[in-house]
Amino acid sequence: MGAIVNTLAVIAGGVIGLFFSKGIKEKYQHTIMQALGLSTIFIGLGGALEKILLIKQHALSSHGSLLIAISLVLGALIGEFFDIEYQFERLGKWLKAKAKSNDSKFTEAFVSTSLTVCIGAMAIVGSIQDGLVHDPSMLYTKSLLDFIIVIVFASTLGIGSIFAALPILVLEGSLTLFAGALNGILTTAVINNMVMVGNILIVGVGVNLMEAYHIKVANLLPALIIAIPLTYLL
Repeated sequence: MGAIVNTLAVIAGGVIGLFFSKGIKEKYQHTIMQALGLSTIFIGLGGALEKILLIKQHALSSHGSLLIAISLVLGALIGEFFDIEYQFERLGKWLKAKAKSNDSKFTEAFVSTSLTVCIGAMAIVGSIQDGLVHDPSMLYTKSLLDFIIVIVFASTLGIGSIFAALPILVLEGSLTLFAGALNGILTTAVINNMVMVGNILIVGVGVNLMEAYHIKVANLLPALIIAIPLTYLL
């Protein structure tokens, strides 16, 4: 149920965002995108640092840096081999054709919005929680946040943001359905490390939104999976 509610929230936020986009001038859209990029970077950093930094014996320490580095490097190799970024863009172009849209930012909107709402802590933990103990409360909270986020994305990037509802439904729905079968593998440590890596990827999405440099974040997605075995090895 949580995944369905989240999907509907993304669609609703996208529709409302499109309504607002008609009254926003291009120069304002550019500044809003930069603000959104900064906000996304902050959200990603905050989520990652929450898992990385620890207080032990009244002293600040860190952990997980090696796991993050190895996960990202191996994830990048796998992602580049399969060129996941291109596959995302290809899906975006296919959806654009099906929607008969002339929006030049359609694919960018689809990819950026999908990555932002799909790879965060609440998407992973909330879906697993819904599947294991049938508690969708975290996904309900995420739905409200995504509703607001997608309003902003759609108002600046356009209709492609609405179609982020598709990967949301597939990802969260799959995690919810298979959470029980993966119960023995998805320990607290594994989930924390996946969340940690996921938040680093969100930082990459924020950098892309700033339009200063392009990081192939989609090609880094395998890092989320790599983090699982590394949790047991490191």
